[in-house]
Amino acid sequence: MMQDLNNEIILAGTVVSAPVFDHSVLGENFFLLSLASKRLSGFEDVLPVTIPERLLASRDLTAGARLMVRGEIRSYSRFFDGRNHLIIRVFAKEAENVTDPFIKDVNETRISGRLAKPVIYRTTPFQREIADVVIAVDHGLMKRYILPAIAWGRNAREADRLRPGDAVRIAGRLQSREYVKKLDSGEEEKRTAYEISCASIEKTYY
Repeated sequence: MMQDLNNEIILAGTVVSAPVFDHSVLGENFFLLSLASKRLSGFEDVLPVTIPERLLASRDLTAGARLMVRGEIRSYSRFFDGRNHLIIRVFAKEAENVTDPFIKDVNETRISGRLAKPVIYRTTPFQREIADVVIAVDHGLMKRYILPAIAWGRNAREADRLRPGDAVRIAGRLQSREYVKKLDSGEEEKRTAYEISCASIEKTYY
């Protein structure tokens, strides 16, 4: 059972790429795999999952295997292209193969934290309301994860009422989104962003 109620995610989907070694901390090895989880629309979110070596045993993590993970969303900063970039990962605390063919893909997350930056509210050319939200989620006493989120329609209007420092609770899913980045050289490069798509967003008072 997950213990951090401020930051929890449940994912079920299909392994896209088998685990590869990512890093080691205090003698413990961690691996990275990609997990694809379908939305109701049929679009697949392909999400990066960090999994501790201790969870690899007795589990089928080859490409095409069905897997469910429970854990949290983490972020860290990595410097490249002359600036810092926010890297988003799902950290698996539990993992198990899904053998029941009737269990569908799952992508559910709930986070609680504080608004880290002013909300960016705007409308699309088709007059659809959208808001970019950045939440700081405490992890223990010494660490904090910065997590981007996106809200639409009524949720965008609700987000626009928030101010930096407000306590916020979000429920939704972690999604992947491809975009094209224009480099200083003039070339264009396809990249992937990860953000929480808000099913609900509300101000809290803790």
